[in-house]
Order: sequence, then C-alpha cells, then structure tokens
Amino acid sequence: MADYNYGGSEEENAELKKLEIELVDDPDNFETWERLVRAAEALEGGINRNSNPQAITTVRTVYDRFLAKFPLLFGYWKKYADLEFSITGTEAADMVYERGVASISPSVDLWTNYCSFKAETSHDADIIRELFERGANSVGLDFLAHPFWDKYIEFEERVEAFDKIFGILGRVIHIPMHQYARYFERYRQLAQTRPVAELATPETLSQFRAELDAAAEQVAPGAKAEAEVERDLRLRVDTYHLEIFSKTQTETTKRWTYESEIKRPYFHVTELDESQLVNWRKYLDFEESEGAYTRTQFLYERCLVTCAHYDEFWERYAWWMAAQPDKEEEVRIIYQRASCLYVPIANPTIRLQYAYFEEMTGRVDVAKDIHDAILFNLPNHVETIVSLANTSRRHGGLDAAIEVYKNQLDSSECDLATKAALVAQWARLLWKTKGSAEEARQVYQKNQQYYLDSRPFWASYLMFELEQPTSEATEDVQYQRIKQVLDDIRSKSALPTEVVKELVQVYMVYLLERGTKDAAKEYMTLDREVHGPASVAHPKTGAAAEAAASHEAAAAAAAAAAHAQAQAQAQTQAQATPVPDPATQAPQSDPYAFYQQTPVNGHAGN
Repeated sequence: MADYNYGGSEEENAELKKLEIELVDDPDNFETWERLVRAAEALEGGINRNSNPQAITTVRTVYDRFLAKFPLLFGYWKKYADLEFSITGTEAADMVYERGVASISPSVDLWTNYCSFKAETSHDADIIRELFERGANSVGLDFLAHPFWDKYIEFEERVEAFDKIFGILGRVIHIPMHQYARYFERYRQLAQTRPVAELATPETLSQFRAELDAAAEQVAPGAKAEAEVERDLRLRVDTYHLEIFSKTQTETTKRWTYESEIKRPYFHVTELDESQLVNWRKYLDFEESEGAYTRTQFLYERCLVTCAHYDEFWERYAWWMAAQPDKEEEVRIIYQRASCLYVPIANPTIRLQYAYFEEMTGRVDVAKDIHDAILFNLPNHVETIVSLANTSRRHGGLDAAIEVYKNQLDSSECDLATKAALVAQWARLLWKTKGSAEEARQVYQKNQQYYLDSRPFWASYLMFELEQPTSEATEDVQYQRIKQVLDDIRSKSALPTEVVKELVQVYMVYLLERGTKDAAKEYMTLDREVHGPASVAHPKTGAAAEAAASHEAAAAAAAAAAHAQAQAQAQTQAQATPVPDPATQAPQSDPYAFYQQTPVNGHAGN
C-alpha cells in the first residue's frame, strides 16, 4: 500500500492511503467509507472520461468495495451509474443500475431513476416498457410508489400510447397507496373516452349486460335505443369503478396507521428506535392477517431494507415463507441473504437457523459447513460449538459429538472460559445422551482444577449432582457428592463472592427440599455464614468477603488515580528538565541485569 499510486496527486494519494489504513483498523466505519468514496471521486479535480486510467480504476474499485459492503444504499448506486455514464457511456451505466436493482429490488427511487435513465437514453419503446414492467413488479405495490407510476405514465404519454396509459391506471386504482385518489380521478376521466370493452373484464361486462337486460324486460320492447343501452352500461360500469375506489380507500386507510409511523423507509447503518421496530412488527402482523401472499411478501422485502441488520425480521420472514406451500427454495434464499449479506457476523442466531434448515432438507454437510463458517469468525462461540456437536451426534452418533468437543478443546483459538463451558457440555452429553452419570462425574472431577474461576463449569457441576435420581437407599450417598461439590466451590474455586453465594443458596434450597433430619442444622449454619454479620460470616461468602471485595475495588481505583497523577507530574517535569546527552553520560551497570538472563522454558525470569 505504501508505494501504490491511486492515480491522483501526491496529496490525494496520501489522503486515500490514510483512509485505507483507517479501514483496515475499523472496516465497519461507515463515515470513513463515505470519506473514501468522496476522496476517490475528487481525484484530479473530479473523475471524468478524460481522467487517467489509474484514477478511473481507483474510483471504480472503491465504489465496488463500498457497495459490496453496503448494497442497500440506493443513492450511491445512482451516483455510481451517473459516474459510469460520464466516463464510459450508456452500457456501463446500465450494468451498474442492473447491479443496483438486484441488490435493492424494493427501492422505488432506484427503479424510478433507472427507468428515467433508460427512457432518456434508449429509442426502443418496447425495451423501455419492458424495464418499466420489471419495475412495476418490484415496487408497484409500495405505498409511496407514485413517483414510479408517474414516470411510467409520463413515458407512455410521450409516445402517445393512450391505451397503455388507461391500462396502467386500471392497475394502479386497485393498489392502496398515498396518492390513490389522484390516479382514480384521471382513470375516471379517461374512461369516458375509451370503448366500453376496455372498462372492465369481459366477464364483468357480461354480468352487467345481463342485469340491464333483466331490467329491460319490464320495459316495452324497443323503448330504449342502442345509445341509451350503452349509456346505462357506462353508468353501471362507473358505479363499479366507484366501488373499486371505495375499497382501495378503505385499504389505504388501514395501512396509513402503520405507514405514517415509518420515519426511515431507507437503509442506514445507525440503529432504529424501538418504536420503529414495534411499528414494523405490527405492520407485518396486520398484512399477514389480511392473507394476501404478494402484499405480505412485498412488505417483508420493504421491511428488510430498513431493518436489514436485525435478524429477528429475517427469522420471521423465513418462518412465514416456510409456512407457505412449496417454498423451500425461497426459504433457503432468505437464509442465504441474511447470513451472507446483511446480518452482522456477531449475531450468529440466524446462521444457526439456516444450518438447521439445511439439515432438515437433508443437506447435513452444508449444515456443518455453516457451523464451521461461524466458528471461523467467532471461534469461542459456545452455542455454535454445542450446536455442531449435537448435529454431529444426530448424524454420526455420540463419538462424533465427543470428537467435536475434543477438537475444540485442543484448538489454540479456544480460550479458557470457552473450554470450561465445553467441558460442562461434554459431561452433560455423557450423562443425558449416553446415560452414564459416572463418566460425566469423572469429567467434572478431572477438570475442576483447570477451571477454578468458571461459573458455567461449577454451576453445571452442582446442578448435575442435584439432578441425579435417588431413592431412600441412595440419598445419603448422593448427599455426600453434592456436599463435596459445594465444599470445593467454597474452598477451592476462584469464583467471585456473589457467584459462590448464589450457588450456596441453591444448595440450601436442596437441604430444605430433600435433606435428612439433620438438614436444618446445616441450613442454619450456612444461613448464618452467608447472611450474617462479618464477625460470624464465612470468609468467602459473607459480609466480610463483600466488604473485602469493596475495599479491594476502592484500593484499585485509588491506585489507578495515583498512577495517572504520577504520570502527569512526570510528564510535566520532563518538559521542564533538559534531557541529558547520552554520549556524555558514563556507562553504568544495570542493577537488574539478572532480568535479562536467557529465558527458561520460553520465559524470562522476573
């Protein structure tokens, strides 16, 4: 990167290099990405078709990387398309627009811009109309789709295709949207100039004619001329159109409750307010209750532009789609989009759901690969490791699950806290799945010395012994085992005081529920040691321990403050005191030279 030429001046190259270094340190910083895009666009005073090839390559590369990371930013797709049009021409801009609408299909703005661009740069009406139809299928149902429909109608007016305009309006008047009334008024006006055959479906017109004929039987033959019959038919059709308007008005009003609460209908990296998330949940509930598949699917797609980083909506979309008949591939695509493109890797839940889905469909190897991909990025994610072990057990038996735990415990990337939790899960597997409590107990006993400060390990160990089935004949033996675990927790473990206290209280409940006739004595002793004053409390769980912990925390804070003050004073003194020249100083022996001895077993002495 040091010698890389971005195609600009020395100052411009330095700025781009600085921003690239910042992104290496913080690749998710959106503001830095935006600054990088602006810096690339500004090369040589602004990129154009006369810019040097290296500068053009730089800005293209930056846009490609930026939009690969943030594919839902419709404004940047338009900027990229405009840039390509200015550099290369129509075909290059078309390709960018195609990539854009593939990435953010529900974007009314992007489709409107793309179709406008095509209408301005192409002379083939059929090609333009085909693109508008694609856009209508993608965003036509949007509550705020009127800019798109206006642009479509404007194009048909320009080519004087008035029959097409009437057809477009005939579709739009059925859609609940913000400006539904405006479209209906124009449709009603145009209907007066169109042939009757275009005003409704053949079936509907036949029904209306039959109704008029039935009414005409009560009138003398020949009393109505053909013109009057057509007038009556038009009046009946107009009433039918008013019924459509009334229905659309009702549906629009229903949705306005939710649409009016949407404050950010576009994607941004900043989090949404809880009120916005609640509104989307309620809106989806409403649309699902209405029962229209197409409208519900479209609302999910809209929602997942705004809420792309929220796995709860991806999970909900997958659940809803899975409930529809013959939608397995659609469900798979939802999971893939969530897992591979949008939901941050720090939230692995949706990826685990994807793994279970693939396992359900018989693709076990894919399910395991998904687990491995999560662990590649989150090597200490206990839930994923346990899930992988369970998946392996379901399809390879107990030994396959144990092998997963062994591999993870032997991994250099697995930290101590994770290992403690995995040992507990391993013991649980031997107990619950194999049915061998003794083998599980041995795992706990052999490993307790390594995980003295692990709450999951000790809590699991205690609950394991508490949950063992007993009888009158075996209760005494089991009591000794449980008590031994508690004694180890109090005497050997390095758990925080509050955790020890919590586990002791669990044991105290056991004494009351399952203890022998002497349990009350032990209970009262523990109660005194845990809750009593410092003079009678246990040194590890009572008031004295809490006071000691508080004192240690206060002492640590005071020491940190003193250290900071000393550093500040030293810095002030250093600024005021001349620094001696090392060349004029006599060599002195190091009083701590023994610290520099050759390391023993890889560690220097100290």
